[in-house]
Amino acid sequence: MKFKHYNQQQTVLLPYSFDDLIPEQHPVRVVDYVVESINIQPLLKAYSKEGNPGYHPKMLLKVMLYAYMTNVYSSRKIELALRENINFMWLTSMTIVDHNTINRFRSNKLKDSFKEIFKQVVLMLASEGLITLKQIYTDGTKIEAQAGRYTFVWGKSIKTNKAKMLTQLEDLWNYAQSIDNDDNPDPEPTQFKEINKEVIEQTVAKIDAKLSGNEKASSKSKAKLRYIKNNFVANLEKYEQQEAILAERNSYSKTDTEATFMRMKEDHMRNGQLKPAYNTQISTENQIIVHYTIHQNPTDTKTLKPHLENFEKTFGKETLQQLKEITADAGYGSEENYDYLQEKELTAYVKYNTFDKEQDKNYQKKNKPFSKENLYYNQEEDYYVCPMGQKMHKTHQSKRTTEAGHTQSLSHYQAKNCESCPLRGQCFKAKGNRSIERNHNLERHKQRTRELLLSETGIQKRKQRTADVEPVFAQLKHNNGFRRFSLKGLEKVELEFGLMALGHNLRKKIAA
Repeated sequence: MKFKHYNQQQTVLLPYSFDDLIPEQHPVRVVDYVVESINIQPLLKAYSKEGNPGYHPKMLLKVMLYAYMTNVYSSRKIELALRENINFMWLTSMTIVDHNTINRFRSNKLKDSFKEIFKQVVLMLASEGLITLKQIYTDGTKIEAQAGRYTFVWGKSIKTNKAKMLTQLEDLWNYAQSIDNDDNPDPEPTQFKEINKEVIEQTVAKIDAKLSGNEKASSKSKAKLRYIKNNFVANLEKYEQQEAILAERNSYSKTDTEATFMRMKEDHMRNGQLKPAYNTQISTENQIIVHYTIHQNPTDTKTLKPHLENFEKTFGKETLQQLKEITADAGYGSEENYDYLQEKELTAYVKYNTFDKEQDKNYQKKNKPFSKENLYYNQEEDYYVCPMGQKMHKTHQSKRTTEAGHTQSLSHYQAKNCESCPLRGQCFKAKGNRSIERNHNLERHKQRTRELLLSETGIQKRKQRTADVEPVFAQLKHNNGFRRFSLKGLEKVELEFGLMALGHNLRKKIAA
C-alpha cells in the first residue's frame, strides 16, 4: 500500500511561523487588532514602576478577551490553552503565564480600568456604524453566584431570633421577680423593647442576684440563666455583624456575602428554590451590549435608575443626551422610573405591570364598569363619577413611601350616599360609602406610556425588544454556557461579566 511521506524527525530549512498558521479572518486577529487600537493607559496605572518587570498588560488583556470570547473562563484552563492552543501561543509569542498571574490580572489589575476599555470598544463599534447609541433595549437576568447554595442568612430569621432572646430574658426576669423574697421588689431594669448588650448584662446581673441563694429557684431557671450568660452577648454580636452585611437586603450567602438569594428560572432541583445570585442588567442595540451593571437587588424596578446613572458616569453626559429612546418590559414600569426617564428627556417605551392584561378583551370586560380604573374622572373639577352617576369628591391627600424609598402623592375620593344604591353589592363590599385612592402622577405616566406603546412605532419597538436584548442572554447563558460566575464579590463579578460582554461584542463585530 502507498502512503504519503511521514517522519516526525524531519527537519525544515526555515522554521514555521505562527503567523502563517493563523487564517487572515480568524477571530484571534480581531482581538489583537482591537486591543492594539485602544488606549490602555488607564490599565498601566495599576502597575508599579518598582520591582521585577511584569508581563505586558496588553498581552494579558488579549489573552483574557480571547479566552472569554471562546468560552474559556477558568484561569487553569487559560494556562493550559497557552501551552497547547496555537491561537493563544500566537497572542503571547509562546510566553507561558501561570494561572495565578492570570487570576491576579483579572481580579486586581483589570478592575479599575475595564469599564474604560469596554467604553472604548463600544465607541469603536459606534464609529464603524454597527450601533448609533440613540436607542437602547434594556433587560435583566439572574446569574448564579460562585457560592454555597444552602448557606443562607436571612434578615427575617435574625429579627425572629433577637425577638426570642428578648422574650426569654423577659420571662426569666418575671420568674425571678415572682420568687423574690423581698417585699419591695425592684422595678424592671428595662422595658424589654429592644435587645442590646447593656440590657442583657444589667438584666442578667439582677436575675443572678435574685436566684442565687434562693431556695425557691428551680434548677431549670438557673440552667437558663447560665445559657443566657454564656451565649446571648456572643449571639447578639453575631447578629449585628450579619445585619451590617445585609444592609438593605433580605438575605446573603455565607460563602459569598455580597450575593443575594434569588428565585432562578434555571433551577437544578426544579422546585422553585432560591439560590445565591446577582441581578445582571444590560442595555443593547443591534444585539451589541452597550452597557452593563450588576445589582444585589432581585427586583428589576429598582435597577433601572442606577443602571442609567452608571451609563452616564461611564460614557459621560453628552452620550446620555445623545440617547433618545429606551425600551424595556413591565418589570421596569414604576412611577419613580417614569419620573427619572422624563427628567432625562428619554422617550420611554416601558410597559407598566397591567399593560399586557389591558390588551386582552376578556380583561377589559371583567369588573367593568365598577373597577376604579374605569370610573369617569372630571379633571377640571377634580372628582370621579360612580356607575350610578354619583360624584365622588376629593376628601384629602396623603403621602406613601415605596419600598424603593420613592414618595408617592395619593388623592382620596369618597361617595356621599351608597346605602340605598341597587348596585352596591356589585360595586364594593366594604361598610359605609365607597372610597378610592388615585395616584394622578402615575396615571399620567401610564396614559402617556399607553399611547406610545400602542402607536405604530411602539408596536415595532415591542417586537424589536424581544429580538434584540433577549437573544443576548440566550447567547451568553445557553450557547456559551455562562450560567454561573467563577469569581466572588460584587466588584469581581462585575468585571467577569464585563469580560463576557466584551467577548460577545467582539463576536458580533466579526459576524457583521
